[in-house]
Amino acid sequence: MLRKAQGRFSGMSMGQGGGDSIAHRTGLEDSITIRFRYLDTSRLRDFDSVLFDFTKRVPAPWYHVTLGNFGNASRSLLFTPDMKAGWDHGFHAYDIYNLTVQDARFYNTTRPYAELNYMLGSKSEQFIRLMHTQNLKPNWNMAFEYRLVNAPGYFQNQNTNHNNYRFTSWYQSKNKRYQNFIVIVGNKLQSGESGGIQDNAYLDSAGGSFDERSNIPTKLGPDQSGNRNFFSTNIATGTFYTNATYMMRQQYDLGQKDSMVVNDTTVIPLFYPRLRLEHTIALSTYNYRFKDKYSDSSYYDSLYSITLPVNRDTFFLRDHWKELVNDFSIYTFPDAKNAQQFLKLGASFQTLQGTFDSGYATVSSASKDYYNFFVHGEYRNRTRNQKWDIEALGNFYVTGFNAGDYSAYISLRRLISRQIGYLQLGFQNTNRTPSYVFNPQSSFYLDTVASPIDFKKENTTILFASFEQPKLKLKLTGRYYLVTNYAYHKSFFEVAQASTLFNVLQVSAEKIFRIGGNWNWKTWLVLQQRLGDGPVNVPLLTTRNQVGYDGTLGFRNLRISFGAEMRYFTAYKAPQYSPLMGQYVFQDATNVSLSVPDISAYLHFRIKSFSAYARAENLNTLKLPEFKFTNNNIPTANYPYPGLQIRVGIFWSFVN
Repeated sequence: MLRKAQGRFSGMSMGQGGGDSIAHRTGLEDSITIRFRYLDTSRLRDFDSVLFDFTKRVPAPWYHVTLGNFGNASRSLLFTPDMKAGWDHGFHAYDIYNLTVQDARFYNTTRPYAELNYMLGSKSEQFIRLMHTQNLKPNWNMAFEYRLVNAPGYFQNQNTNHNNYRFTSWYQSKNKRYQNFIVIVGNKLQSGESGGIQDNAYLDSAGGSFDERSNIPTKLGPDQSGNRNFFSTNIATGTFYTNATYMMRQQYDLGQKDSMVVNDTTVIPLFYPRLRLEHTIALSTYNYRFKDKYSDSSYYDSLYSITLPVNRDTFFLRDHWKELVNDFSIYTFPDAKNAQQFLKLGASFQTLQGTFDSGYATVSSASKDYYNFFVHGEYRNRTRNQKWDIEALGNFYVTGFNAGDYSAYISLRRLISRQIGYLQLGFQNTNRTPSYVFNPQSSFYLDTVASPIDFKKENTTILFASFEQPKLKLKLTGRYYLVTNYAYHKSFFEVAQASTLFNVLQVSAEKIFRIGGNWNWKTWLVLQQRLGDGPVNVPLLTTRNQVGYDGTLGFRNLRISFGAEMRYFTAYKAPQYSPLMGQYVFQDATNVSLSVPDISAYLHFRIKSFSAYARAENLNTLKLPEFKFTNNNIPTANYPYPGLQIRVGIFWSFVN
């Protein structure tokens, strides 16, 4: 059977693994011991199966808003600048739907284990996730994961179809000197682009045909409703992103042998690494396309100053990249019995090949080749008494296309005491070349009116601190950003770079208040303020709240969470969305606000290894006395959220 801690209320899952996780082996023959680690850390982790938080089951963080449909382009309500030095393609509006190498899990399990996650929503919305892992041998684990998002949507030309897969392998030799990690990951993202509805007045058309939202005309795409068959996706006007990565990492350790005597007949061999040699090779491909088979010449001319040729309807843009990275690193372990204290030094060579196509029916193409050589270092130390957790890392681009880019990060985390909690202080600074979409060579660089800008390197500094008290179920975080040379899109096609320094202050709090008995109020609160004249607007207040019951209702094997949930952000000049470029663009003229908070009712429960979810979302759209759910919120200009949305889903884990 699956040994789980069933129903201990584990707080807000603030990165500590929580108490609500798959437990260690108890000695029972039908139990399972399963833990996992990520690629760049040796720390083994437990599963987090918090019941009340639905956003942990679907790739949609609570602080993100989409263009109105699950799978459409999304953006964060929080200020989150790109802190990655070196080459970057620049397409991030669909990042939350990607599986990546960085979040790949490498498991170690005593028995085969599988997960099934299935969700069905209104308008034939589908979400499927399958995962299976098993140890082929005690020292060799493999895992496979597949995910599908398919959502026709409520409005025209916003249907989505995303397919993701990921394979991992983790092998360790019997003498524990050699390790091999393999990750193969692929993402195929397809999303209709509507350009937004033609006029918000259609939303308030009382008693007309526009109460059926698929009848409202949109700025892009044909006049048709979404396809309800998730086995067949027909997107006439939309974004098509595909990417794949094939990575292998090999490690060989030099160190000292040891052993642990269990009894007179059992001796467990041990090995303590002192020096590690590591080689990583990764091949990645990125294919970013926008295609419109029914392009409207007036739309392209009015918003993009693009004149379409006569008798030629199809509009097409593509950037295609191939990236190969070879890295060699050396680790040293100062403390033989603490593998989580090490110093790592390495060097990487990166080659890049870009192909850029743009056209209407006949496609023209160009290509460019680049390279980068960069060095990197890292120091980590999680002390054996578990009180200090130190992390420092950085890289520097010595030569190549991104020469002069660098990134530096340091974090100190300390357990002050069990009564007081944890305190973390940190600093990060990144100097980076603006993403390639700001390069005139890119097909998505559409700013042909002005002369190309000679972009300087962006520089961003973050000072951050956090305090965490698990007993009080409390976490406080503060971030202070200092930004110079910020590159941005100032219109649907124009690019620009801020010439002055500006700052952003961000303070957040997470807390669970006990109302009485098993009733709780859970709150997430973020305050943000820009200081100085910068091309960034953020809501002053962003919050999410849940008020509900978390308990057993007197049944031993039942764990249940039900109640109401609310999300709200204050009015601000939110960015607009440019469908041709796949970018959110700055605007400083029109306030965007929620007429009322987004409100949902939820019922989540778990019986042993089976969990189920039932949700009624967007209850705030109810309009009286008509009793119709047509009072749509519009978090992005011209992109309303749907009316009442019912979602039901299951999460089931299996042990073979």
